[in-house]
Amino acid sequence: MTGTMEGFSWKLFLLSCLVVVESLAQDFGQTQFICTSVPKDMDLCTATMQNSGPAEDLKSTIIQLRETVLQQKETIVNQKETIRELTSKLSRCESQSLPAAAGPGGRRPGSKNTMGDVSRGTTDTLAQLGQTLQTLKQRLENLEYSRGNNTVQANSLKDLLQNKIDDMEKQVLSRVNTLEETKSGSRNDTEQRNRVESTLTSLHHRITDLEKGKDTRPTDKFQITFPLRTNYMYAKAKKSLPEMYSFTVCLWIKSNASPGVGTPFSYAVPGQANELVLIEWGNNPMEILINDKVAKLPFLINDGKWHHLCITWTTRDGMWEAFQDGVKRGSGENLAPYHPIKPEGVLVLGQEQDTLGGGFDATQAFVGELANLNIWNKKLSITEIYNLATCNSKASTGDVFSWTESNIEVFGGATKWTFEPCRSAN
Repeated sequence: MTGTMEGFSWKLFLLSCLVVVESLAQDFGQTQFICTSVPKDMDLCTATMQNSGPAEDLKSTIIQLRETVLQQKETIVNQKETIRELTSKLSRCESQSLPAAAGPGGRRPGSKNTMGDVSRGTTDTLAQLGQTLQTLKQRLENLEYSRGNNTVQANSLKDLLQNKIDDMEKQVLSRVNTLEETKSGSRNDTEQRNRVESTLTSLHHRITDLEKGKDTRPTDKFQITFPLRTNYMYAKAKKSLPEMYSFTVCLWIKSNASPGVGTPFSYAVPGQANELVLIEWGNNPMEILINDKVAKLPFLINDGKWHHLCITWTTRDGMWEAFQDGVKRGSGENLAPYHPIKPEGVLVLGQEQDTLGGGFDATQAFVGELANLNIWNKKLSITEIYNLATCNSKASTGDVFSWTESNIEVFGGATKWTFEPCRSAN
């Protein structure tokens, strides 16, 4: 009977070992069976646990794997919690800061879209507005110094402007504090910036009116200053250009901006944003664009001095000539031949248009000063151009666009100053 029981126990143990081995085989793939002799009186399970052979290594491996699985499980739980927290924070950020929509319209190759500020952060925008505000304050101080307080009207205007400036300073400071404390979204930033810019423009117009006063200076003796590279400072002609089969455009320009002075003027028509553009952007030379066709101009003006530029063009064979300071510097042909300049467009100073009257890009904005932009519906002679560059009394003014204050509006903090050609130059 005892022999029978021992045989039964031995079979039961082997069956148990087979179950364990089969289970391990399922978990670890291919498995090797090992037979080991043990003393007759020793417990088989104990002998197996004490064996220092491959079975012991297998046991150690199983324990290590189990610990690794538990550790990885704990890591996964922690990572899930982290992901959940980050997702929650991201959702809150997205709900508070909606991205600005990119402006429509095609761009010239290589240009960057900075509309919606951009490329340009809120802190930079506020800093620029602060600089513009400081400029306006300086103009007011100059007025007070030059005009004094001789009349009740002058005192009233001075007080009105001073209060306006004080309000502007409060808005800018309040906005800075709000940004630092609440980090509010870009939609609110844009709305606030537009309000500040609108107030700046209104303030500029009031100061300009005060500067005029009883001044009898000619209405063409002024310059427009663009102190910062932005996508909101510009000037605009109040009327369009006619259809032109030839033209001459001349202007005084002063800039030392780098790289490139930007876009002194751009004329866009429905369906063609680059109908007539003068631009120097990046490290490229100054270019004239007609119907999106390009000619490189031999101008060197990036020296902080005033220069007189003239460009003539005729649709016949696309012939063009370029004059700097009254001297012909270059010429060419095949610039948009037999394509007349189209009418009913928008003439903008200081910005390159990507849509009709808008779509401005700060990287292509003009930085510097402009004056006496005149456009003729004909090709001027070399003598006429020389008279313009030397401020000869015989010099003519543009027959399709002339430089007078009544023809030009300024926006976004661009400013008007008194300017005498040749006398102010250099």
